[in-house]
Amino acid sequence: MDTRNLVIAAALSFLLIVGWDYGMRFFYPEASISEAVTPEGDAPAASAVESSAAGDLADAAPAATASAAGQAQMSGPVDLSAALASQTRVAIDAPRVAGSINLVGARIDDIVLKDHRETVDKDSGPVRLFAPDRTDRQYFAEFGFVTGDGKLPADTLWQASGERLTPETPVTLTHQGADGLTYRIELAIDENYMITARQSVSNTGESGAIVRPFALIKRTSTTATADEFLVHSGPVGVFGGTLFDGNNYEELAELGRDTPAGNPAWLGFTDRYWLSALIPGDEADVGRAGFYSLGDELFSTELRYEAQPVPAGQTLTQQTRLFVGAKESDLLDSYADNLGIDNFGLAISWGWFQVLEKPLLWLLRTLNSAVGNFGLAIILMTVVVRGVLFPIAQKQFASMAAMKAVQPKMKAIQERFKDDKQRQQQEIMKLYKEEKVNPLAGCLPLLIQIPIFFALYKVLILAIDMRHEPFVLWIRDLSAPDPAHVLNLFGLLPFEVVGFLAIGPLAILLGITMWLTFRLNPSAMDPMQQQIFNIMPWILMFVMAPFAAGLLLYWVTSNILTLAQQTYLYSRHPQLRAQAEKDKAEMAKKKADEGKDTKKGKA
Repeated sequence: MDTRNLVIAAALSFLLIVGWDYGMRFFYPEASISEAVTPEGDAPAASAVESSAAGDLADAAPAATASAAGQAQMSGPVDLSAALASQTRVAIDAPRVAGSINLVGARIDDIVLKDHRETVDKDSGPVRLFAPDRTDRQYFAEFGFVTGDGKLPADTLWQASGERLTPETPVTLTHQGADGLTYRIELAIDENYMITARQSVSNTGESGAIVRPFALIKRTSTTATADEFLVHSGPVGVFGGTLFDGNNYEELAELGRDTPAGNPAWLGFTDRYWLSALIPGDEADVGRAGFYSLGDELFSTELRYEAQPVPAGQTLTQQTRLFVGAKESDLLDSYADNLGIDNFGLAISWGWFQVLEKPLLWLLRTLNSAVGNFGLAIILMTVVVRGVLFPIAQKQFASMAAMKAVQPKMKAIQERFKDDKQRQQQEIMKLYKEEKVNPLAGCLPLLIQIPIFFALYKVLILAIDMRHEPFVLWIRDLSAPDPAHVLNLFGLLPFEVVGFLAIGPLAILLGITMWLTFRLNPSAMDPMQQQIFNIMPWILMFVMAPFAAGLLLYWVTSNILTLAQQTYLYSRHPQLRAQAEKDKAEMAKKKADEGKDTKKGKA
């Protein structure tokens, strides 16, 4: 029977390993972008102020009056370097952001982040977020107007008041329309990632006009990070005080458009570490806000204000903010507090365990500032967490010792009432009450550690603080899986290990330390349980291998501390050690007796 159960356990374990690998590929795909569809219902028809076309603002066709420079940029694919070499650009030079503004269309379509590299290689260059239209990385923001003649053509050439946008030198873009309207977009940038656009229309004509300011972000999903089970990538925003992040790009392509109910506090597109978002001005009268699929893996989010009359000699002004940068939690929270952006910090997918994740992140940052390495900070944080939980562990061992003490009485009750299960349970509960024993106390530390482990996992994969942070030797990024693999001798053999076989040194250390902790487990177990506990560490070794190296470092450290803690607590409760040795001796004797019986049966 035990052999059969062992075979079943081994088969289930194999299925778990293979299934885990399949599940990881399913929930954490390398790419999850499918063919986009054209939105239905609202066909592009930007021919009037009250046009209700969805997504048309991001796809305006070149006008017949387009300038030569504009026509050159609006036809066919464009090379990124060639697009950025255009002479119709105003440089952006802020402490943390660089790039340029395209005067053709008044687009902010060139943004790189000075503080973040593309890869762990120091010469990999800064992270690029925005890129011009029609390039293979197109991702940009545009501020404009819709009037009675429709949207200003996307190839409209604007005039700039300066050559460089910095925190000290705002830039104003101006366009004089043939209809007697003068359009202005005053752009200002702060020390971080926030650009403020103040759009205004002055009516210098003799008759009134109706104007509808708008702002949009358009991007390709081909450069987006994968939408994962725990990390959202795609449309995001807060509408009516509620976070909206239900759809990824693939789902938005199937829907065509999505206009959540409620007033928008902000809306945009999120990647794991990056965010672009439009924030309407205070008390702005927003007419429409939503997300649209444009086809060919292109998507847009638009913020359209209500059409307003501009009498002759009057000026209409509307302010919109654009965030384009890294999702640094403290910075997002400070924008929320200082600028009154409702729930801006929810751009990071903290989820239900935010109450644990933010304190853990604070602790990691504090320890890192003291020791100068996030790997060491993780080790120290583990010591702190285990220290906080130590009183609970003591109670766990005391409870286990008490349980051992009452085991003879329990066995007597089980034997006495073996034909009356109800009475047996009643007597056992009565025994627990008389001896003041809580059988669930032993599970308490585990129940507490599960949310801590999950919270730390999310901190490691969400917090940009951990991105590209090295530890020692071969570990150059604690937020990524261990890059060294045993099967190719840590890269000495010329092939890449894939799937569940890609286990590294940290995963092996995890298996070894967990096996040692199970060896010290004082609980009495039958042979089948013993066999399961013997193979469980090696199963988890494969299961945990794809996780972030920082998480494995935490778990290995936690196991080592558990070994030290168990050794100490055994010294405080010697009856547990004696009982464990007695149980093992009885189990060995039972196994030997079963072996003898098997041989006799065969004889």
